[in-house]
Amino acid sequence: MSIKEIDNKYVAHTYGRFPVTLIKGKGSVAIGEDGAEYIDMATGIAVNTFGYCDDFWVSAVAEQLMELQHTSNLYYTGPCARLAQLLCERTGMSKVFFSNSGAEANECAIKAARKYAADKYGKERNVILTLKNSFHGRTVTTLAATGQDNFHKDFLPLTEGFDYVEANNITDLIEKTDSDNIAAIMFEFVQGEGGVTPLTKEFVEKIFEIAQQKDIITIADEVQTGNGRTGALYAYMNYGVTPDVVSTAKGLGGGLPLGATMLSSKMENVYNPGDHGSTFGGNPVCCAGAISILNRLDDELMQQVREKSEYIRSELLSTGGVESVDGMGFMLGITTKRPVDEVVKECMEQGVLVIKAKQKLRLLPALNIPWDLLKSAVETIKTVCNKDE
Repeated sequence: MSIKEIDNKYVAHTYGRFPVTLIKGKGSVAIGEDGAEYIDMATGIAVNTFGYCDDFWVSAVAEQLMELQHTSNLYYTGPCARLAQLLCERTGMSKVFFSNSGAEANECAIKAARKYAADKYGKERNVILTLKNSFHGRTVTTLAATGQDNFHKDFLPLTEGFDYVEANNITDLIEKTDSDNIAAIMFEFVQGEGGVTPLTKEFVEKIFEIAQQKDIITIADEVQTGNGRTGALYAYMNYGVTPDVVSTAKGLGGGLPLGATMLSSKMENVYNPGDHGSTFGGNPVCCAGAISILNRLDDELMQQVREKSEYIRSELLSTGGVESVDGMGFMLGITTKRPVDEVVKECMEQGVLVIKAKQKLRLLPALNIPWDLLKSAVETIKTVCNKDE
């Protein structure tokens, strides 16, 4: 049996896989079992921050594997402590809880906000406002936080205590926060799975203005936007605001499962021993990999991401088959005149791996993708988009 046949027989049918089996990769190039090479413009959905098998990352992970692969959180470990220190020093946050995924990082954020509100105002103050078209994870609670009905329909009843605000609608935001039971507002600065749609600066400023007035906790879901993806270390830095809680995952581990929930000084003491936990959270191997990632997300690299992002944007907007380009940094959503599924399929056939978000083509390249590969990929995307022009 082929890998595809084995997968179809034994793996749960939760994924609509592309007809490609990847066996190895290096940098921004992936290789299929038939030897075909692909320029990867999706990086495992914003996970492989420096592409495949990055030398520094591999070395950090391998060295840690030879020392200590796991121990419970009943003991201290160096990589966990050092990664927490690095995150706090780079962001100004005060404490970090480590988990294994974005959904878990968001669960921790939701629990922290509800506990803060309950401790200070009583258990009735428990509603979390999120945004319509948002995506926060696939657990029962993070599905409830997700503002898209199509993710809810098969799993009812979901966790109670969530309400939804129309993104970038200040009037709706004001109306929904006119209540004493709002514990937190949770949002993505760029809605990834919702179609790569950025929040406006005015809307973000109003969120923080209301939150400060009413002592509502602000939770920034930076699972996809974090770790350099938008051309800043974290997307909130592009907006000149500081959330009370920041969740992140994906690119943090560089290819290993790692989530983090960062707590500001206001929230740093919300949890006590036993209030929350994770068996694998803060795993020393994952943390060692993450340290090697974070140490290289410097101003020079962020500037390169912004420059390359502008190149992609200008090149695609100059072509007739593209209607618009949304997003920020290396998190871009392209509205094409051709059906997006056709574009994704034909790009893959021509050696470029891309994905979609809603009905937009989504680009999430490695932050260090070389110029030659980037230009080649963009030319292929342009050619495919212009096929019917």
